[in-house]
Amino acid sequence: MDADEVEARTQAALDLARTYVFGTDPGRIPAVLFEAYVAGAADLDRALLGAALARCWAYAGEHKRAVPFAIAAVKHAEATGDPAVLASALDAALATHWGPDELEVRVDLAGKLADAAAHLGDADARTTAHLWLLTVAAETLDLSELNRQLHALERLGEESRKALFFAATRRLMLDLMRGRTDTVAPLVSLAEETMDELPDGYFVVSALIGYCGVQAGDRSEPLVARMREGEAIAEREGIREIYAEIAWLYREIGLVDDARRLASMFDDRVLAKLPRDHNYLLVLHLLLDVALATGLDDMVETITPLLLPYAGRSVINAGAVTFHGVTDDTLARACARLGDAERAAALREKALTTYRRIGATWWRERLEAAAPAAVEAFRSTRMTLRPGPAGVWLVGRGVDEAAIPARRGLEHLHVLLSSPGREVSALRLAGGGETVEQSGLGEVVDAQALASYRRRLADIDTELDEADVSGDARRGEQLTAERQALLAEVSAATGLGGRPRSAGSGAERARIAVRKAIATALNAIHSADPVVARHLTSRVRTGLWCSYEPDPDAQVDWRL
Repeated sequence: MDADEVEARTQAALDLARTYVFGTDPGRIPAVLFEAYVAGAADLDRALLGAALARCWAYAGEHKRAVPFAIAAVKHAEATGDPAVLASALDAALATHWGPDELEVRVDLAGKLADAAAHLGDADARTTAHLWLLTVAAETLDLSELNRQLHALERLGEESRKALFFAATRRLMLDLMRGRTDTVAPLVSLAEETMDELPDGYFVVSALIGYCGVQAGDRSEPLVARMREGEAIAEREGIREIYAEIAWLYREIGLVDDARRLASMFDDRVLAKLPRDHNYLLVLHLLLDVALATGLDDMVETITPLLLPYAGRSVINAGAVTFHGVTDDTLARACARLGDAERAAALREKALTTYRRIGATWWRERLEAAAPAAVEAFRSTRMTLRPGPAGVWLVGRGVDEAAIPARRGLEHLHVLLSSPGREVSALRLAGGGETVEQSGLGEVVDAQALASYRRRLADIDTELDEADVSGDARRGEQLTAERQALLAEVSAATGLGGRPRSAGSGAERARIAVRKAIATALNAIHSADPVVARHLTSRVRTGLWCSYEPDPDAQVDWRL
């Protein structure tokens, strides 16, 4: 093909790419773009076509296919020295690096885009750049930058209807974030007047109307009809994030059965295969919220560990159409449900601090109202001590599990936890028989000495009471130290129930080996989860006979 033919094919392919609707099946658009990309050799053509290809694949959820074209587009764009071309390539790179683990990459790319945007003259290119900068500001909850980008879009709205649509919808997003509903009517009206500028404009406006209705307490039939329409769109197009959003909206207006029905579509298999794209946090966050409200406890257990690595993050949907709160909010309530009260309290306070900082009154009030009830109603304790893959054991609380190296003492603890309240001989734990035992070499401490130790312990208890009454702290410390030393002697000399130990026997050697093994295991557990280690230290008894004695006032649900 000659140059004119290449240019014509490039332009035709780019025009076709502009018809693509975000999140839908791209059909033949990528193939047409690729044919033009292969035919073109100029940096300009390859930059524009590569960016279009990257965007198309990224918006269709095909991240791996998008990456090489985005990288190539930026390279070719930099070679052209044209700010508009570079801005287009950076737009594609941002769309391609929109996953939950790439926030820092987006912040860096946004900085480069801000530099390029300063030299743009085309209104559409400037609109796209400012929309990206606004989105990253919303992700990082940089309100100053978010407002600055909103003002830029509003100024652009004076010369571009598309910019006006983005300005109205994102202004509404910010107002809803901060609990304002007085601007809903004029902003929705403005968005409806300009939504024909975008292929998915109607969908965006419908979503915003739904969220406005939730925050305003609307439960009307027209609002429900819009949600039903959204569900139909999700089914027709197969868009998972819309299912999650509609499920959340259903739940917020009291259609609990519908919310549970849609959320249940995301079983363990589906959740495990969720792509880590621009909607990963959104889907997990919304589904966790629905699961907490509708009794889908298995889903709470599945999603919480997936979302925990992203604590402290703002949740927005594609293009910052809507703010969905912060992950600390849902995670706080999930941890409370799963019995991790300490972490729940910390996450709740972090979420409330964030909501106060950004002025998110609706979200703050919602969490303040729900969290105490959630903690009280679902307080429970779940702990884990179980074999993992070869060479490791898993230990933790709630849904959190950490891997520690396999140790003999972990096996001993596992046996004791499997039979709570029952005594197990140290010989059995150590792997020896319980019927064959070498004779001992005499009791470690004779009965007379043991009785003397116990009398002194009784005296110390009385003297400690007197020291407390008189306020003699120094005497109290001395008595406490003496008491601990005597208790150690008595413990070393006796087994469970005060039975004397015999030195030198096979049982005594087993007692020593088991005690040391369990102590080493508890140290390893402490490095992974100090709370589990403290619980086991206080409830596990070692000696010639060993046992795990559950706390009757704080039962633990062990995962073994």
